[in-house]
Amino acid sequence: MARLAPGMPAPDFTLQADDGGTVSLSGLRGHTVVLYFYPKAATPGCTTQACEFRDRQDEFAAAGATVYGISPDGVPALQRFREAQGLNFPLLSDPDHATCEAYGVWVEKTNYGRTYMGVERSTFVVGPDGLLTHAGYRVKAKGNAEDTLGLVRG
Repeated sequence: MARLAPGMPAPDFTLQADDGGTVSLSGLRGHTVVLYFYPKAATPGCTTQACEFRDRQDEFAAAGATVYGISPDGVPALQRFREAQGLNFPLLSDPDHATCEAYGVWVEKTNYGRTYMGVERSTFVVGPDGLLTHAGYRVKAKGNAEDTLGLVRG
């Protein structure tokens, strides 16, 4: 599986958002975009991560960055998660995990001796020119928003 690195073009995508609309990365050119991939809505680690991004949203906006969370969850699950946690940024649904695969985050995982495919928690920063300025794989849920904000601020 190919891993992405800073300086590479960010793979384009069009995904359905939790509000029923669609988001295309190509439509966000000219803006700094933070994409964080998480395994499953409403699980403890993913909730911690999402709430930290929620709590720093004003700081991301002040730094000129737009945040999107991406998971394989369907739109109804994303809507429930966003509402339950009062999230103030869009969540995007990647049910066929094509975008996860394009970013190299759809990986084989093992839990309690069971092997399965799933999302490796990862965060990317896409510059206004569509090139990656950061590609972070296997990030920790706690502290990810703060670390990413530091990257966006430079």
